[in-house]
Amino acid sequence: MQNIHFTAMPTNAADSFRKGGVDAYGNAPERMISPGDGMPCRHCLGFIEEGEDMLVIAYRPFDTLQPYAETGPIFLHGRDCQRYEAVEILPPMLTSPDYIVRGYGDTDRIVYGTGAVTPTAEIAARADALLQRPNIAYVHIRSARNNCYQCRVDRA
Repeated sequence: MQNIHFTAMPTNAADSFRKGGVDAYGNAPERMISPGDGMPCRHCLGFIEEGEDMLVIAYRPFDTLQPYAETGPIFLHGRDCQRYEAVEILPPMLTSPDYIVRGYGDTDRIVYGTGAVTPTAEIAARADALLQRPNIAYVHIRSARNNCYQCRVDRA
């Protein structure tokens, strides 16, 4: 879709975590070895392969604390990786059958009635439709099973 782009975690945030910067709960990232099986990196939006070093962190993709600023666990390559650049196409890590697609207003609060479990093939169209609404500033894609943050969708 040319009206939207998929936005990965900022590189400065990923770099900070890799250098031991604290997560949303004030903890140092947990270092682990990836077991494979779909461990998605929120910076490159690809998968962390089996045997690779990875970080597990509590991530809050919001600038300020407020009741709607959800925090949850995410994975990140332990090594440097290239930030996702093919912003106009669905990220390769989105391989589950469906995801929650939900709109947020310019106050970083959920816009009620926008959240829906959406088949993966329909994510781009749903995000585009939400972003046509003036009260939607951006969209989150989250796991339909665990509500984990995957990535953000913005207007192009």
